[in-house]
Amino acid sequence: MTPLFVTNDPKMDRSELNRCLLCEDAPCEKACPKQIKLGDGLRSMYFQNPHKAYVLFSGAGCLSCDAPCENACVLGKKSVPVAIKKILENLNLYTEEIRMSEIVPAKAEERFMDESIPVDLSMDICGVTVENPFLLSSSVVASSYDMCARAFEAGWAGASFKTICSFPQHEASPRFSSLTGHANSFYGFKNIEQLSDHSVKDNLNIFEDLKRRYPSKVILASIMGKDEAEWESLARDCQNAGADVIECNFSCPNMESSALGITIGQDPALIERFTSAVKRGCSIPVLAKLTPNVADMVPMALAAKKGGADGIAAINTINSISGVDIYSFTAEPNVQGRSIIGGYSGPAVKPIALRFISDLSRDPRLRNLHVSGMGGIENWIDAVEFLSLGAGSLQVTTAVMQYGYRIIEDLIDGLASYLRLMNIRSVRSLQGAAVKSIVDHTEIERDTILLPRFIKSKCLGCGRCFVACRDGGHQAIGFNLQTREPHLLAKNCVGCHLCRIVCPSDAIDVAKARFSR
Repeated sequence: MTPLFVTNDPKMDRSELNRCLLCEDAPCEKACPKQIKLGDGLRSMYFQNPHKAYVLFSGAGCLSCDAPCENACVLGKKSVPVAIKKILENLNLYTEEIRMSEIVPAKAEERFMDESIPVDLSMDICGVTVENPFLLSSSVVASSYDMCARAFEAGWAGASFKTICSFPQHEASPRFSSLTGHANSFYGFKNIEQLSDHSVKDNLNIFEDLKRRYPSKVILASIMGKDEAEWESLARDCQNAGADVIECNFSCPNMESSALGITIGQDPALIERFTSAVKRGCSIPVLAKLTPNVADMVPMALAAKKGGADGIAAINTINSISGVDIYSFTAEPNVQGRSIIGGYSGPAVKPIALRFISDLSRDPRLRNLHVSGMGGIENWIDAVEFLSLGAGSLQVTTAVMQYGYRIIEDLIDGLASYLRLMNIRSVRSLQGAAVKSIVDHTEIERDTILLPRFIKSKCLGCGRCFVACRDGGHQAIGFNLQTREPHLLAKNCVGCHLCRIVCPSDAIDVAKARFSR
């Protein structure tokens, strides 16, 4: 389903919203004479959560204001400030879109806005209850007491702490690079960072302190040992320090030693061996964090299950080279003229992560294993996709590194408003809802052509559909240069729907008529 939210409405120019820098202590908000939380509202719209924006802006009279917020926008110092009033004007279009929709259930608009309707966001990890599905994944974002405490206060249900190990870490500088889009936002992110640089004792003390202050928050202790004895002892020590779940890091791609991390995750025998060692050391649930740098993750998951794992965490980062400086001819990040293959994450890896989550969920041999999903989760829509393909909890890193812990507000509120919209009372009902839609290649229907249909009222007359079909499709679209209107040449159309994908204004949908080959 295409999300029916204002940021996807063709009548709204999302490019203006994308210009917003999501400032800390937003100057636009401080300039607002009515003290409206503009920063929070704009962030909610950015993360596809119009519900919170409605709550903040409803009845505020922003459209009749002379907009001192725009004068305070930091972009105004160097270029043109964000047109905040224009963005808010388009927010009002959402209720019309909901009301006219044939996809969502009846009375959706009323439920969407009714916060009194109870929805249950709690899930569990192998019997350990989490108040909502969202956890920090093992990385720099969960690497100290203060960081985890701030995240827990913000609303995160738990954290997979940065991987504990007994061997020293030697980090490179710099160790990040990115592929960016609007407002320098990451769509791909590479890291060559390693594990926790705290001692085992220091990390265990952090667990004890966190559990003492936040007993309802869930701590996943990510561990990595050098041998069976160390895997076993680390698991035992973490459980004694208050960890709720052990996560075996069989997948870090950035280790100096070739006998650690990803090397284990590519060898079923090693996965089984070290999982068994961890299970000997503890009685709490154990997850095996697996690498996507394999052709098929299922054999690795089966090995973990054979070793006693209660669940799988997936995916870790993907081996990558994010780019090359074409003037120095050095790959990024440039560390004194050299670089290494590192782990790729961010929105760009989400389709790959969803594929692996689906593979794990569809295999009947893995049916009883919990799947903690991660890989490109940035907003609540991403969360629904992971849950619907079988994930039972969700972990986030790259989006936090870019936008901060504050994104949890829109993850939670957006997910809750979606559940009300769809008349679903518990997030658990989403788990696995889309699994049956994924079938083998021989099972998909191939005898029907769905023709595209042009919506003149939405068409901008850009001709992108015509160009794409002419040069990348089947020459099934004509284009009148005088009226700037496309038209379908049905006899040539094969129903590939490239035109729908390239249309910038959502002006092409599917004709109701179906044509057999």
